[in-house]
Amino acid sequence: MRERIMEILKDAGAFLEGHFLLTSGKHSNAYVQCAKVLRYPHYSEEILSYVAEQIKDLEIDLIVGPAMGGIIVSYELGRQMKKEAIFTERVDNEMKLRRGFEIPEGAKVLIAEDVITTGKSTMEVKEIVESSGGKVVGAACLVDRRTADSKLDVPLYSAIKLEIETFEPDNCPMCKEGTIELVKPGSRKITKK
Repeated sequence: MRERIMEILKDAGAFLEGHFLLTSGKHSNAYVQCAKVLRYPHYSEEILSYVAEQIKDLEIDLIVGPAMGGIIVSYELGRQMKKEAIFTERVDNEMKLRRGFEIPEGAKVLIAEDVITTGKSTMEVKEIVESSGGKVVGAACLVDRRTADSKLDVPLYSAIKLEIETFEPDNCPMCKEGTIELVKPGSRKITKK
């Protein structure tokens, strides 16, 4: 299974190697751009079927994905599991529930994302779910890239777990070499520390 998922990620151009500036401010030599694989419905269906199999026995009323990366993931999991799927989005850099979407009191919610690294977006969605009276039963993603500073405190179900090294900018070997341009591939603003 792992080999097949890596084959799909590489075939779709989603597994990137280079010099990347992450949202955390750290650098890495690899990055997974899930939008490149999610643009292919047949790949989305196949990869997320591995996740759907893991969560098939969970009691889930609703799937919520944070925009942008979680929209297609939540939709495809919802389609496969025949569950409603909605999304949150950032307004002035704060995660919100909009467009008339609601989380019913007592709803059992699965949060769905493309990649989980620090868990920050997942925990922001969890806060929205709980403040609406819902209960988060877990999180699901294509790629589990959790780092030591991950804030995730819910069960996680993923298609693949990838260990990708990250470096503080002052200790980045690619910066020291100076031969590979630093690229910021993600969509969220960089965290200032």
